[in-house]
Amino acid sequence: MTAPLKIALVGAGLIGRAHLERLIASSECDCAAICDPTDAAKALAAERDLPWFPSQREMLEAMKPDGAIIATPNALHVPGSIDCLEAGVPVLVEKPLAETVAAAQRLVEAQARTGVAVLAGHHRRHNPIVKAARRIVREGGIGRLVAVNSLFLIRKPDDYFDVAWRREAGGGPVLINLIHDIDNLRFICGEIDAVQAMTSNATRGFSVEDTAALTFRFANGALGTATVSDVTPAPWSWELSSGENKAYPQRDGHCYLIAGSEGSLSLPKLDLWRYEGRQGWWEPLLQESLAVAPVEPLAEQLRHFCAVIRGQEQPITDAADAARTLAVVEAVGEAARHGGLATVKHQAKAQAA
Repeated sequence: MTAPLKIALVGAGLIGRAHLERLIASSECDCAAICDPTDAAKALAAERDLPWFPSQREMLEAMKPDGAIIATPNALHVPGSIDCLEAGVPVLVEKPLAETVAAAQRLVEAQARTGVAVLAGHHRRHNPIVKAARRIVREGGIGRLVAVNSLFLIRKPDDYFDVAWRREAGGGPVLINLIHDIDNLRFICGEIDAVQAMTSNATRGFSVEDTAALTFRFANGALGTATVSDVTPAPWSWELSSGENKAYPQRDGHCYLIAGSEGSLSLPKLDLWRYEGRQGWWEPLLQESLAVAPVEPLAEQLRHFCAVIRGQEQPITDAADAARTLAVVEAVGEAARHGGLATVKHQAKAQAA
């Protein structure tokens, strides 16, 4: 049998601890060390009987793990990842890849220069619901893509905002939550090349937005809309409707409606709607509900990362791909600030190696 891979955890906050639990549970890898300067992280490492380092640089001076998970604050993703890549250590980087597209481009270039793998942590791509939707759309199961509607309508608890950065620019539902939906839609439907957007902070009154409304254009000519708000009790979000994260109470509802020339698809239920024979609004629509076996996406992402490290699979989301998702989010901010249509700047180049 192949020996378990040794993977370092860089950043031991909320998402870092989620990764740690999956590292411990995996039969394919072990946690090699915890890198985080906080006393809480040092105590966690002692509790788990793991080596502890204040930073990835000090860890890399002492050991060379098979891979590293970068789960630090956003602004530290790129420097931490580049340190690992230059040491020959593949990385799984939490989303967003960076705080800006310009910063993300540095990581894209480092991946190309070193030839060391980067897997971006857009974990929903590993959900079988998303994979099935991509297959249906990309294989023509609903004909030519026509229109898409995306919903993220949810109520975050008041104490969520006790953390100061969540009340400031960059801490709102556009960067924290909508980025997941944009990545899903890119993965399922194709590239987004232009957006229009408006944001509002009228409900909470914080500096950061609490609500946003968007229109966007896909490269194939299809159009889409997205409505985003974290101030409303509603079941229309991936979090509450998909059942992916058991911390959220699951409710019936949809989050994506994907319309094509020959049929339409709703997620997360994977209800497929189409006509049989003659088409037209007088004819009865047929409904087919598709079933997929559930998979825990963070665990599947870790399995995939191990396969990437071993050279058995290519990253489902490399640095250039994740930078393009970030470019759409950046265009949303530009459109909301200045009005009008913002073109998505796909400046990230694919990896060379």
